[in-house]
Amino acid sequence: MPDRIYLDYAATTPLDPRVEEAMRPYLGEQFGNPSSIHSYGREAKAALDSARDRTAAILGCSSSEIVFTSGGTEADNLALLGVARANRDRGRHIVISAFEHHAIMEAALLLEEWGFELSRIPVTAEGMVEPAALAAAMRDDTILVSIMLVNNEVGTIQPVAELARIAHERGAHFHTDAVQAAGAVPLNVQDLGVDLLSLSAHKFYGPKGVGALYARQGVRLAPIMRGGEQERELRPGTENVPGIAGFAAALELATEVMEAETARLTPLQDRLMSRVLDSIPRSRLNGARAPRIASNANFAFEDVSGETLLAKLDLLGIAASSGSACAAGSLEPSHVLRAMGLSKPLAQSALRLTLGRSTTEAQIERVLEILPRVIARVRG
Repeated sequence: MPDRIYLDYAATTPLDPRVEEAMRPYLGEQFGNPSSIHSYGREAKAALDSARDRTAAILGCSSSEIVFTSGGTEADNLALLGVARANRDRGRHIVISAFEHHAIMEAALLLEEWGFELSRIPVTAEGMVEPAALAAAMRDDTILVSIMLVNNEVGTIQPVAELARIAHERGAHFHTDAVQAAGAVPLNVQDLGVDLLSLSAHKFYGPKGVGALYARQGVRLAPIMRGGEQERELRPGTENVPGIAGFAAALELATEVMEAETARLTPLQDRLMSRVLDSIPRSRLNGARAPRIASNANFAFEDVSGETLLAKLDLLGIAASSGSACAAGSLEPSHVLRAMGLSKPLAQSALRLTLGRSTTEAQIERVLEILPRVIARVRG
């Protein structure tokens, strides 16, 4: 088999060696519990405080507004369930978009079971949430709006600052799932105008199993687990100090290289998109005319089984996906693509190619050489 090509960076990224180095002390001799008052605990607490301060500096907020979690899913759940439980005296209406990540969709379904009312606003055929659609969905009893910053399947960038303004005009809090945005777009929470924002380290070359929720001071938020008083009494349990140290290091690196990586990946992505559309009949780029990050290209091919296509590409050393890794193994087509108006067969033909720091021009050329032949064989 030729050298393998990894084009599934939206699913996860490899751990950056510099991040691993930042984690190493807390995997060994500095093993203390940050809640302990002796020297071992103080060392761990210092690492935790440093990571919180550095994360807050990047997001443009106070360090007291950062809550570390086990990942993006927990951060999303804490935002939705925590705000709903703490603010149900003000209202019971929640608004999300029709193509949120499963962490938001499933948490919203649970809120419906709890007696909250849920509105799912539609998205355009290009994968965008229109401000007018949100304005039409808002009610006097709306307490929370949650709309992602960058869609995880098609890479479209949503107008979050304008959407947050609309929510605030009606007195609602605004949360954004920014898991796919770190290292791709700026994350200053003041510029975005958001009250809550979720992140996950393994999407930006950090460790798996650690994330964070920015929760603006003054937002009423209830814990969704019971236990100790860690993380502003919002997330009980001993903190994952090595993971949190890695989270902060990875976020710093992602922010530092964001501009250069965007400039490097943009022409590679442009070449990939244009050549696929030119060389493969009956192909389409999902979200073609929408603003997008520089690392995500999502295609659909008529008369192609996406599952078969992925298997054949994998045999040839190309790792890709059909959409969210959280839905892998599902026989149902992507809810994102269906929300964008794709038919069920076309949505099931999707191929998501996501680029990253190790993606080279030679790898893209190799994919462009192989992909048309594979699709022709699948159709044949």
